[in-house]
This record gives sequence, C-alpha cells and structure tokens, in this order.
Amino acid sequence: MLHIRLMLAAALVVAALLSIALPLPDSRAGHLLAPAEAQGATLTIYSGRSEELVGPVIAQFEGDTGIAVEVRYGDTTALALTLLEEGARTPADVFFAQDAGALGLLAKEGVLAPLPAYILDSVEPRFRSPEGLWVGISGRARVVAYNTDALDEADLPASLFGFLAPEWAGRLGFAPTNASFHAHLTAIRVSEGDEAARAFVAGLLANDARQYERNSAAVAAVAAGEIDAALVNHYYLFRHLAENPEAPVANYYFPGDDIGNLINVAGLGILASSDSKPLAQQFAAYLLSRSAQTYFAEETFEYPLLIGLDADPRLKPLSEIETPALDLSDLDDLQGTLDLLDELLVQ
Repeated sequence: MLHIRLMLAAALVVAALLSIALPLPDSRAGHLLAPAEAQGATLTIYSGRSEELVGPVIAQFEGDTGIAVEVRYGDTTALALTLLEEGARTPADVFFAQDAGALGLLAKEGVLAPLPAYILDSVEPRFRSPEGLWVGISGRARVVAYNTDALDEADLPASLFGFLAPEWAGRLGFAPTNASFHAHLTAIRVSEGDEAARAFVAGLLANDARQYERNSAAVAAVAAGEIDAALVNHYYLFRHLAENPEAPVANYYFPGDDIGNLINVAGLGILASSDSKPLAQQFAAYLLSRSAQTYFAEETFEYPLLIGLDADPRLKPLSEIETPALDLSDLDDLQGTLDLLDELLVQ
C-alpha cells in the first residue's frame, strides 16, 4: 500500500524537487540536482530510525531521483557519538536521528552544516534548530494514555507533576528504559532543573508507579485495566487500537504549556564535512514532501511537520498543543539523564 501510494505521488514529488532546484545563497552548497543530473550519484545516510520504518521512503527516494543511497542503521545516540569520533573523516552526508537531542549534540560540536531557508521554513520554528542546523521531519508527542472505563478526562491532573499525588499510588505506568522517556526527563532537567527531575522520578517510584520495558506494553496494561494511565508517546495508542479497535483507551494532553506536553521530533542534519550537500538537501526536501509526510501520518501515526499538512484526524492538531518554551537542541545531555536514572532506579 505504501509503495502504491508513493508511486502515484512520485511525479508530483519530482516536479516539486525540480521546482526548488535553484542556486542557493551559499555558492559552496551548489544546487539541487535534476533527476538526469543525479544519475550515478551516491548519498550516505546514518539513520537512527529503523530500516523497517524509513527503508520504504528511502527506496522510493532512490527510485524517484536516481540517487543511490547507502544507509548505516543503528541506535541514534550511538551513531551521534560515532560521528563525533569520525569527525571530518566520516563517510556520512546525512544524519537522520530519532530525536532532537542527538542533533543538538552534533550542532553544538560544530559538525553540522547550515540548512537552506526553503527547507527550514517548511516546518514551524519550534521544530527546527534556531541556528538552522537541523530540521524536524516528524513529531512525537508525550501524552497520558488512560483507561476510559476507569477515568474521565477531568479526572486527570492538570500538570505532569500532579501524578505524584497520593491518589495516583499504584495507578500509573511508565517505561524508564525507553529512549522517549529519557528525552522527556532531559526536557524536565532543562526546563525545571536537575533537582526537579530527580524529585519527579523519585516521586514516581515512591508512588509505586508500574515500570514497563516498552511503551506498547504500558498501553496494553492500560487497556487491560492493570493500571489507569501511562506516560507514553502518542502513537502507541493508535498502534494498539489498530489491533484492538474496541480497547477502552484514549490520549490526554495537559492544558497550557506544561512540561508534560513535550513534542520531540525525528529530524535530519547534514554533515559539514559532506562533499554531497546538494544531494543531502534534495533528500531533506524529499522527506518534507507531501507524499513522504503523508506516509509518516498514515503508516506510523506520527505528526507530519510540513506546514499545511494535517495529521491523522484522531490526533489533537499541533496548532492546539501548547508546548513548553525550550529549544529541542538543548536535549543533548542524555548521559546526565541516564546517570540520574541509574542512581535512582538501582535503589
């Protein structure tokens, strides 16, 4: 189904790519290549997103543009550290990361190249680097999945820290080893301070919050009535409903700009050392095309970040979600978060 849909849109995508094949302000970046020019060219991508998830889109990019792609898949954090170790010797042209923190780390280390305005301006400012060094491709909102048989939305707290109240003892679940929880806890450290983050985790443990290995398991536990609510990413609910359409679960977003409303992004940066920046820019433009963005919306239930393209209608629109005032690039101190969790979870 994916390939059929993308193939039907291929002509439009290629036309869109040709329409932006203009010289860039920085003459060193060259220009985007027309398909005929791109034949025989090769682009190397380090991807922290899984092959199962993004492989079809990359394959379609190869077919539509004539650009050959070599992909190294792996853990986002590990790949970011590899890029820092390789430095200017890296063969990578593009880093496709699962979260903004890894991109922020590379940006601060000076290994990413500025992106052209037409790519950056495809998404809202909150979903791109303020310095123009990376751009979000798809969005993942932190939410509370809750059991609709046990709770009404009005029963849920107005703040993430409200789950530390005694009445939530034994009723909440979370996945402390999951990367999305690590990113969220890092956001709490950046926004509220290390002591607040420490108090949050300690409070969850003191309140007998149930620990799960994966977000999907936490959502399944909510649906089964084992717990009343869980801290997860928004799309796990829809993956569960795809197989269990009658499950009594829904997503809750906090009112206002509470830290519970973090929206992290999977995003892309181009390596400053790359000799193939025009190809890399073409790949970024492709991922922000309507067809690729529709794939993320329909197949993975993520938020498409292309301005003007709607998400799955069951999702709360991005325009209605107030996010905390923080730069996603600042979620780069993953090690500090892991150290905090190691200290608290082993006790």
